[in-house]
Amino acid sequence: MFTRLLNHYLGSVNCCPWVGHAYGLGNGQAGAKKARPPYLYTPAERRRRDATKWTLVQGILAPLQFLVFLTSVSLVLRYLITGAGLDLATASILIKTLVLLMIMVTGAIWEKVVFGQYLFARAFFWEDVFSFLVIALHLTYVALLLSRTGTAHAQMLVALAAYAAYVINATQFLMKLRAARREPVAALEVAA
Repeated sequence: MFTRLLNHYLGSVNCCPWVGHAYGLGNGQAGAKKARPPYLYTPAERRRRDATKWTLVQGILAPLQFLVFLTSVSLVLRYLITGAGLDLATASILIKTLVLLMIMVTGAIWEKVVFGQYLFARAFFWEDVFSFLVIALHLTYVALLLSRTGTAHAQMLVALAAYAAYVINATQFLMKLRAARREPVAALEVAA
């Protein structure tokens, strides 16, 4: 009885997107009612994704952010190697942080439209989790800059850590995009 009660309460707070993986609940009791097909999008979610303007916004902001990242990382590396261009490197990191925050906010709106919740939708759970690490690192840089904590060199190293996390996170999203493109639409329609 205690085990069943414990499984019930753990299942109600289980935020793991896969049934039975969190808290060692391998029997599928917790969250079994929420089981979904193995596809990234249900047919309804795919229709909402294709119909919303936020998909286009994400499609514009993602490559823009990547271009800002490429420019900024080159300016940061230039500063770290030569000691020149601190102001340009700093400005580029602030612009990158601003674009990151814009894509995070619009991405949350996109998830709400497509999946019915602002963040941590099953299909993008781990990408969203890692996005918070990326944001935390970018904002740590901004906090160090504004509080004048540490040397400019140390601040730039924090920015590089933020950029490394961004590359991992962007790769996560690219893999999801590729997976979505590989989903057989006919199979999704049959599953519905």
